[in-house]
Amino acid sequence: MPGSSYDESQGWHPGHNPWAVALTVTLATFMEVMDTSIANVALPHIAGGLSAGVDESTWVLTSYLVSNAIVLPISAWLSDRFGRKAFYMSCVTLFTASSFLCGLAPSLPILIFFRILQGAGGGGLGPSEQAILADTFPAAKRGMAFAVYGMAVVLAPAIGPTLGGWITDHYSWRWIFYVNVPFGLLSLSLTSIMVQDPPHLKRAKEKAKGAPVDFMGLVLVATGLGMLQVVLDKGQRDDWFASTFIAVFSIVSACALIWFVVWEWNQKHPIVDLHLFKNPSFAVAAGLMAVVFSSLLGCTVLLPEFVQTQMGYTAEKAGEVLSPGGFAILLFMPLIGFLVSRVDARYLIALGLAIISASIFNMTNLYLGVDYRTLMMWRVYQAIGMAFIFVPVNTISYNGMPREASNQISALMNLMRNVGGSVGISAVTTLLARRQQLHQDYLAQHLFQYNPFLQQSLTQLSGRLQERADATQALHQAYGQIYESVGRQASVLAYVDVFWILGAVSALSLVFVFFAKKTEPGQAAMGH
Repeated sequence: MPGSSYDESQGWHPGHNPWAVALTVTLATFMEVMDTSIANVALPHIAGGLSAGVDESTWVLTSYLVSNAIVLPISAWLSDRFGRKAFYMSCVTLFTASSFLCGLAPSLPILIFFRILQGAGGGGLGPSEQAILADTFPAAKRGMAFAVYGMAVVLAPAIGPTLGGWITDHYSWRWIFYVNVPFGLLSLSLTSIMVQDPPHLKRAKEKAKGAPVDFMGLVLVATGLGMLQVVLDKGQRDDWFASTFIAVFSIVSACALIWFVVWEWNQKHPIVDLHLFKNPSFAVAAGLMAVVFSSLLGCTVLLPEFVQTQMGYTAEKAGEVLSPGGFAILLFMPLIGFLVSRVDARYLIALGLAIISASIFNMTNLYLGVDYRTLMMWRVYQAIGMAFIFVPVNTISYNGMPREASNQISALMNLMRNVGGSVGISAVTTLLARRQQLHQDYLAQHLFQYNPFLQQSLTQLSGRLQERADATQALHQAYGQIYESVGRQASVLAYVDVFWILGAVSALSLVFVFFAKKTEPGQAAMGH
């Protein structure tokens, strides 16, 4: 086939141009990843429209993340058992149908139920798509395929909040769910034509049908990851272990996950093949995916929150701070896809981590008068570093692996990405709250009555305010303004602290890059 890039040595080709297959599966990726963030800005509108409290409405987000986290690790097993194409199309169907039903939901409990179904459908999409790309493209061109996939994965959460805000402001919160329907139907029709299961998957399906079902593994992974996601999402809001609910869920989650690891390691037919971690390249890739996405999504939360709460930006304007970073990824991803088949992937990852670390350390120069262009460029620098990491990390995860492991590899890599992101978001919100309180206490200690700078500020402020109020009221208002100023300064210092920590974590992860095996330019990544 002219222009096709399948691997003739495999004795199988996808039946269509691989790039057409790549664009087909990337469509659903973009839709699903964006849905994890698009509902965030619409929560107050959802709460108002369904007569629920804002705190109750956060279960709209939590329910999706929990079911998503449960399905991710078992998606490989489901693909092997029912066939990857059939499983993938079932996930697209479930995601699309439940999106439509979310838009119709008459009450919050019903919306949460449909979000659980939507999360279950979405959880199987990412791993299936990544495995489809790994099997469709030969190793020499797999980097460019992952670049296309990576553009969707990294760009979608950047534009999700902006698009969600625009749809909610101009139409209705229900349309953030309805918008998935035409894309889902298009994805289904294209997938039925474009995507085929390779022979090794058909053999795996026959083998899986004869194998016993690991029910204990299913229960343990669902319990452990489901409860972990609830803890990460609700922990800061409920003051962590001061809440009996969070403490109990944490203990049960930890016990279930430890038991799961021990159980699966000794199973002949495991739900999740944890023996893949014995390959140093895969172990490094999985760890780096978690670390990088914890930093990326942590910053994705911090920057918009800072400009909205401390600088008065609208939600749309705050989204515009992030959007140029998405376009930077679009520009650099194809370049990295080209380089990854010509340069040792470890060097690209190390460069990417260095850029990300430097960009986050640059964010420690944050102050209340920082301009839009500076904020935007900080994000652009981070996005460029991300482009240097995503494709090479996915490439080395397949290095030296048998072709039959493609479903398991993609499932575990997507799981690490999601868990890393959830841990990152939870960690930065907790650190921010704790550091803000610490700095506020420290600054308040210096506001004693006879502090000459305090007295000077009070005199100046009350003097100006006496034009509109009497002396007593002016003094009270002056104290109020100083207290507000202290709070804002404490917030800035807290943001700076968190950026230092994120930068240090990214820099330290550089140490682990070279524990992965060297990748030779153009070498086959699987089965060689």
